[in-house]
Amino acid sequence: MFPKRPTIQAAVAAVLRQEVSGLKCDQLLSSGQVLPSECVSGLVELAGNPNTSPTLTSSIISLLAQLAGDDHSREILHSSYNLTSTLAAVIHCHSATPGEALVLQCLQVLQKLTYNARIFQSTSYIPELVAFLMTNIQSHSDDIIMPCLGLMANLCRDNHSVQSHIKSLDNVKPFYRTLINFLAHNSLTVVVFTLSILASLTLNEKVGEKLFDAKNIHQTFQLVFNIVVNGDGTLTRKYSVDLLVDLLKNPKIADYLTRYQHFSACVAQVLGLLHSKDPDSAAKVLELLLAMCSVSGLRSLLCQVLFKPAGPKLRAAGRRQGAGVDGGRKAEDGLALVQWLSSPVEGAERCSLQALQLLNELLEEALTADNMPDCMLGFVEMLLPVLFELLKGLDPAQGDAHVRKHCHRITHVTSLLLILCTDDSTRSLVSRQVSAQLCLSRVEALLSCCHSNNPTTCLHPGSDNDLSHVCAEALLKTLELMSKLRQQVKDMETSFYRMLQDQRIVTPLSLALTSHHREHVQTGLSLLFEATPLPDFPSLVLGESMAANNAYRQREAELSVKRIAVQEVPPPRTNTSMLDSSSASSRSVHSLVEKIQTGLELQEQAKDSHVSEIIDVYEQKLSAFTSKESRLQDLLEAKALALSQADRLIAQYRVQRAQAEAEARKLASLLKDAERRREDLQAELSGQVLEVQRSKADMEELLQHNARLQRDSEDHQALKGAYNSLLNRFNETERLLKELQSAHISLTKQNEALRRNQEALQLQQDKMTSVLEERDEEIKSLQSDLQKKNSDIAGLRVELQAEEEKVKEKDQERRELEETVDVLRKELNKTEQARKDASIKASSLELQKSQLEAKLKQKEDELNKHSAMIAMIHSLSSGKMKNDVNLSL
Repeated sequence: MFPKRPTIQAAVAAVLRQEVSGLKCDQLLSSGQVLPSECVSGLVELAGNPNTSPTLTSSIISLLAQLAGDDHSREILHSSYNLTSTLAAVIHCHSATPGEALVLQCLQVLQKLTYNARIFQSTSYIPELVAFLMTNIQSHSDDIIMPCLGLMANLCRDNHSVQSHIKSLDNVKPFYRTLINFLAHNSLTVVVFTLSILASLTLNEKVGEKLFDAKNIHQTFQLVFNIVVNGDGTLTRKYSVDLLVDLLKNPKIADYLTRYQHFSACVAQVLGLLHSKDPDSAAKVLELLLAMCSVSGLRSLLCQVLFKPAGPKLRAAGRRQGAGVDGGRKAEDGLALVQWLSSPVEGAERCSLQALQLLNELLEEALTADNMPDCMLGFVEMLLPVLFELLKGLDPAQGDAHVRKHCHRITHVTSLLLILCTDDSTRSLVSRQVSAQLCLSRVEALLSCCHSNNPTTCLHPGSDNDLSHVCAEALLKTLELMSKLRQQVKDMETSFYRMLQDQRIVTPLSLALTSHHREHVQTGLSLLFEATPLPDFPSLVLGESMAANNAYRQREAELSVKRIAVQEVPPPRTNTSMLDSSSASSRSVHSLVEKIQTGLELQEQAKDSHVSEIIDVYEQKLSAFTSKESRLQDLLEAKALALSQADRLIAQYRVQRAQAEAEARKLASLLKDAERRREDLQAELSGQVLEVQRSKADMEELLQHNARLQRDSEDHQALKGAYNSLLNRFNETERLLKELQSAHISLTKQNEALRRNQEALQLQQDKMTSVLEERDEEIKSLQSDLQKKNSDIAGLRVELQAEEEKVKEKDQERRELEETVDVLRKELNKTEQARKDASIKASSLELQKSQLEAKLKQKEDELNKHSAMIAMIHSLSSGKMKNDVNLSL
C-alpha cells in the first residue's frame, strides 16, 4: 500500500483550482507591469517541467487560457513567453496517452493561441507536435480528431515552413486519404477544418487541382456558404470564412466564384447574418465581404446585391429616422450594415471600422460605374446622418485609447465622405448636411490632441503607429474634406484657410510630408499647394519641422544598426547625446545671431516694418529651437530607458536559454535512465505476472471461504463481479483481501467471546435472583425512611424561597452599577477618539508644511536657472564674449 503524502505541488494545484474561476485578467499582460510578467514566466516554466504533476499543469494551463482573453494577450503569450512550444512539449511528454484530459486541454489552448499566428517549423517541439497531430488524425478516436484538425488547420494556414515539412514526410499520402474521407463527416466543423488543411497543403498541387477543379468547385462553394450560414457556432463560421478568404487568393478560384450562378443568393444569406447582435459573427462576415471586394468581378456583384433590393425601403427608413437605424431582424441588408456603424453592442468597434471599409469599397465601385443604381441617393441620404454622428464625441480627457480609437474612426469616415464627394449628386447631399462649424470643431479637437501636454500624445515620428501619426492622419483627412466642400458649404472656405494659417498645423503637415506612405504624402502636398499662397502660412517653421523629422529618422536608423551589437548601455551615452544636441543648438543660435547682426547693419536701407518682421521670424525660430531641444532631450531619455530595458530582456533571455540547454541535457540523461528502468521494470513485470497468477488461485480459495460468512447470495455475486473487474488493479485487490481476512478473524473472536459471555451471564443471573430478594426487604425499610425525609425537605424549601428573594435584590443592584460603568466607558472612548483625530490633523499639517517648503525651494532653483538663461541670451544678442558663451553651452 502507498501512503498519500501532501506536497507543495498538490497544494498549489488546489489553490489554482479554487482561484482560476474567479479571476478577471483582461488586459493584464498588456499593462506593462513587471510582476505579472515574472509570474507568467514562472508559470510557463513550471508547466513545461516534466516533473510537475499533471493536476498542477492542468491548473496552470487553465489560468494561462484565461489570461489569453484578447488577441493582444494571445500574441504576447505566443511571442514573448513561448507558450506554444511549452504546450507542444507537454503534449509530447504525454503523447502515449492522447485521450488524457491534459492533452485535450493543451490542444484546445494551442488552437486558441495559434489562430492567425505565425508558427515556424524550426520552433522547438513543433515537428513532434505535427507528427502527433498526423498520427491522431488518422486514429479512430472522435474526441481527439476535432481539436487535432483545428490545430493542424492553424499551423498550415499561410505557413510555408510547416507545409513543406508535412509534404516531406513519408506518410503524407495516407494522411491526404484520411482527410479526403473526412469530407463526408457528419460534423460541419470537421468538414471545414479538413477543407482548410487541404486548401493550405494541396491548392497548388495535383491533388488540389483535382479537389478544387471546375467540376467540384461549385459544390465546394455551396458547402462553404452553407457552413457560413448554418454553421454549428461561431468557431465553425470563423474557420469557414477563413477558408473562403484563402480560396479567393487563388486567381483561378476567384474567377470560378465570379461565374458561380448562386453567388447572389449566397451573399444575400451571408448578409442576413448582419442582423444578429453577435459582434464576432458580424466581424467575420464583414471580413469575408472585404475579401470579396478585393476581386474586381465580385465587387460589382456585391453592389447589386446590397443596393438594388433595398432602394425604396431604405429611402423611406432614411426619411423616417434620420440618424437612427432600425435594429429589427427584418430590416434590409444595407440598413443592417449601417447599423453596425454606431452599434452600442460591446466589442463592436472592430465591426464599425470594417463596415466603413466595406462601404468605402462598395460606394467607390458604385459611383465609378457607368450606370449608378437608382437607390444609391436614398442610401447615401440615410447614411450621412450616421456618419456625421460618428465624427462627434472626441474627448482627450478620456485617455489615449479613446483618442486613438476615435481618430481611426474619423479617418475612415472622412475617407468615405471624400469618396462621396467625387460625384456631383452625392456631393450635393453631403454639402446639405455638413456645416463649417462641425468641421472646424473637429479640426480644433484634433489639433489639441496633436499638441497635448501629455507626453504620450506628442511622440517622435519614428513609428507609423504612434498617436501623433494617427491624429495627424485624421486631421489632414478632415482638412481635405473641407477643401472639397469649400465651394458648396457656407463659411467653409474661410474656416479652411484660417486653419491652414494656424501655427499648430505645422506638426501634422510635416509628419505627412515626411511619411513613408504615398497617400499621406499626396494629401500633405495637396494641402501645402493650397496653403503656400496664404500670407500667414508658417512655411519656415514647416521646413524646420520637416528637417527635424528627417534628422530624427536618420538618427533612429543609425541607432537601430548600432543597437544590434550593443551588449550593455554605456554610462556616458545620455550625456554625450545631450552635448551633441547642445553644441548643435549653440551653432544654430550663433548663426541666428550673425543673421540678426547682418540684418541690423542693413536696417538703414530697409524699412522699420521689414526689420520688425525679421525679428519676429527669428524670435519664432528661437522658440521653435527651444521647444525642439526640450523635445529631443525627452526623447533621448526615453531611448536610454528603452535601451536599458532591452538589455535587461536580452540578459533574461540568455539566462532562460542557458536554463533550457541545461534542462535539455538533464532530459537526455533522464531518458537514458528511463530506458534502463524500463528494462528492469520489464523483468519485474514478468515476476509480477506469476505472482498475479498465484494470487488468482489464492483469491478463489479465499472467496469460497468467505462465502460461508455471507448470507445474501446477491451480495456474493456482486463481489465476484467486482473482483473480475479489478484484476488489473492488483494493489487495490490486495488491500481488500487483507481487510476481509481481518474481518473474518475478528468475527470469529467475537463469536467465542459472546459464547463465553453468555455462560458468565447465566451464572450472574442466578446470583442476581437471590440478591434481588434481599434488596426487596431493604427497599421496604428505605420507604419508611423516605417519608421522614420528605417532611424535612418541605421545611427546607420555605427557607430556600427566602434566600432567593435576597439574591434577586442583590442582582438588581449589580445591574444598575454595570449600566453606570458602561456610560462612563463610552464617554472615555469619545475623549480618546477626539485626541487621536487632533494628533492626525497635526501630523498632516506638518507634512503639508514640509511639502510646501520643498516646492518653494524647487521654484527658487528654477527661477535662478531662468535668470541665468536670460542673462545668457542677452549676452548672445549683444554679440559679446562669444567664445565664453560657446564654451559654457
